Amino acid sequence: MSSLENYDLENGETVKPVLPEKTRDVLPCVRFLMLRDFVVNVQKVMFETKLLVLFPAIPMAFIAHWYSLGRPWIFGLSLLGLTPLAERLSFLTEQIAYFTGPTVGGLVNATCGNATELIIAIFALHKRKMHVLKYSLLGSILSNLLLVLGSSLLCGGIANINKHQKFDHKQANANTLLLLLGLLCHIAPLLFNLNMMDPLEIDGASVLQLSRASSIVMLFAYIAYLFFQLKTHTQVFEPLEDQDVDDNNIKETASIGCWSAFIWLCLMTLIIAVLSEYVVGTIEDASETWGISVSFISIILLPIVGNAAEHAGSVIFAFKNKLDISLGVAMGSASQILMFVVRKYGNIINFEI
Repeated sequence: MSSLENYDLENGETVKPVLPEKTRDVLPCVRFLMLRDFVVNVQKVMFETKLLVLFPAIPMAFIAHWYSLGRPWIFGLSLLGLTPLAERLSFLTEQIAYFTGPTVGGLVNATCGNATELIIAIFALHKRKMHVLKYSLLGSILSNLLLVLGSSLLCGGIANINKHQKFDHKQANANTLLLLLGLLCHIAPLLFNLNMMDPLEIDGASVLQLSRASSIVMLFAYIAYLFFQLKTHTQVFEPLEDQDVDDNNIKETASIGCWSAFIWLCLMTLIIAVLSEYVVGTIEDASETWGISVSFISIILLPIVGNAAEHAGSVIFAFKNKLDISLGVAMGSASQILMFVVRKYGNIINFEI
């Protein structure tokens, strides 16, 4: 017997209580509101993007893999499907940033923006495809520093040709010095290896110990950078306020709720993981079929897809004359890949020139 039913002792019958009029009116409204919120979330997340036309590539990649339609087709469709997912990942982290604050939100944006590269690197390492791992991470750093940052500066300069583009040099200096430190830590084991006079006397254990020492230095440097950014000098990383902005402008607010954005974020990360596995498993077959080297695909194509979130966000902020945020997104993402992601696999893979 349910909790809403009562037993009549005189007649021996089960009596269902009559709900008040207000309660009966509220229950359909609750269901309607939940359905309406779900539809609104789907509309905001799935349909309010210019990359909407690429979403059909995701189920097509699943179908191609299920029916074994051809490994180059699986690679191409998976690569196309990763592009809108990476861009929507940036949108979802931006929605979460409205609830966490700009500094923490920017860090979450940079971290989740690199989720595609990190997942591809994990699957490449799992399948022992070291060349794909090396080239994809190197291409991601070059893509952030050259393609993303360069296109943002170009588009921002064209869109604001009659305005002065301002940025805080302190934030740029912090990211630049972090990149320089990471470069020196990566070059040190290579120089130690090349400095050996006799190739037969090369001590691999010494090079490995130096690589591990540089990894520890980079890890502590990145942790100190996060502490510097989030705790001690948060004002350095706050974007400059534009004095020309009209006071009547409406303050931007979140389009969806924090928990809704988090659920969508987890779902899309799961789909990205599946598609990344398809990409890593079929890259050699696509290279042979299309006549393109694996190194070109790993250095050029994979980073362009993986950096779709940073590229779109950085260019949009540059159009809005928010150069501080554009520099933070591009250089922050490159710094995180160099100091954290690459160093994570630094003792496993051997970077060679």
